Amino acid sequence: MRKDTGVDGDAQRISQIVWMLFMKIFSDKETEWKNSIKNYENPIPIKLRWQNWAVGPKSLDGDLLIEFINLKLFPRLKKLDVTANDQSSVVRSVFEDTYNYMKNGNLFKQVINEIDKIDFTNSSQNHVFNDIYENILKELQSAGSSGEYYTPRAITQFMVEIVEPKLGDYILDPACGTGGFLTCSIDQIRKNVKNEKDLKILQRTIQGVEKKPLPHLLCTTNLMLHGFDVPNIRRDNLLTKPFSKWSKQEQVDIVLSNPPFGGAEENGVENNFPSEYRTKETSDLFLILIVKLLKNNGKAAVVLPDGFLFGDGVRTRIKEELLEKCNLHTIVRLPQGVFNPYTSIKTNILFFDKGSSTKDVWYFEHPYPENQKNYNRSRPITLEEFQLEKTWWVQREERDNAWKVSIKDIKARNYNLDISSPYFGESDEKLSNKEIFKRLEKSLDATKNLIQKLKSEFE
Repeated sequence: MRKDTGVDGDAQRISQIVWMLFMKIFSDKETEWKNSIKNYENPIPIKLRWQNWAVGPKSLDGDLLIEFINLKLFPRLKKLDVTANDQSSVVRSVFEDTYNYMKNGNLFKQVINEIDKIDFTNSSQNHVFNDIYENILKELQSAGSSGEYYTPRAITQFMVEIVEPKLGDYILDPACGTGGFLTCSIDQIRKNVKNEKDLKILQRTIQGVEKKPLPHLLCTTNLMLHGFDVPNIRRDNLLTKPFSKWSKQEQVDIVLSNPPFGGAEENGVENNFPSEYRTKETSDLFLILIVKLLKNNGKAAVVLPDGFLFGDGVRTRIKEELLEKCNLHTIVRLPQGVFNPYTSIKTNILFFDKGSSTKDVWYFEHPYPENQKNYNRSRPITLEEFQLEKTWWVQREERDNAWKVSIKDIKARNYNLDISSPYFGESDEKLSNKEIFKRLEKSLDATKNLIQKLKSEFE
């Protein structure tokens, strides 16, 4: 694909690969759907099905292939009749804002031949390809602004393990990106799926929303790889719906999310929210919406940037609402570089339950691994590191990287949640004023001597 002049950058290459994968997966699942879905009809017209143009005796090549893709396949699938069946709406939603970037039909055919080698009806091949797909998604982190769509697997896995979703829980990611939180939840719950009825419950209760076409395509394909016939992934922006219009019937049991931060919503979106919460910062709007969408006794785990913790103005009012309506019981402070190379901004995981106000907030400062000063592509954050939090979670105690702050103290700080450990660097040694000044003078003398040595060397 790198040889093709039409494909520019990793984000376009990944998009190109994934819509083709989607077509192949759809083709492979046909037999299964015919057996499991009563009166099933393929919503894709016969000539547009993978097996009739990509492979086999009638397959196309060269300029004819490119002409077919651009003038027939895409225009027709973008306007597919969504009333035919559930699958038709999935296909149309995938292709509505997806494009073919490749211009060389011969190179295109080579890609098709590689993709067609995968048998998605073979469970062992499918399992291996899930790992490959996860690596494809990781590549987005270095694909410019597309990195915002991918949350490191270790973080999504840790958050899901802590929240512990159960079969029957309605789970939502309102800004689902490539679907990491949803697929981790599926893997967690699937351990307790015992029959076809349980599987249908699982498929009905997992839902995601994503406004951008590339991550929507990636997420839909991701869920199909995880055995979902009709992934409930909507192309939408929940922030555009008036805050007052959300009903109790739309509330969910669990929200797991890493809403985009550092960006601003288009003009007017903030007017959908009450005046006291109006801001253009996307992550702030999503947080107040998440509080609204949670049922009483519902649970949430949300990744937010450091700026939310110490922000004032509108952020103060959002934090006040969060702490009043929810029990913000834990903040895990992640070190710098977790989202490298996409961004170096420090982030936090907020864990909260709706239904009772906050009395105390526990903080846990996640340390770098031994002999490591940052995270990067070759040394990313790992799930094993979170064993520290998981062990501490059960029997909490205060120490240099874990501490508790009362709501009284938080209110006294005007809801500034950027609170450092009171134990970090603490010493049992009690010094008199005289001893403190003596040590300062000694330190200053040492500094002067060092400066004098440097001067003489330069001279």
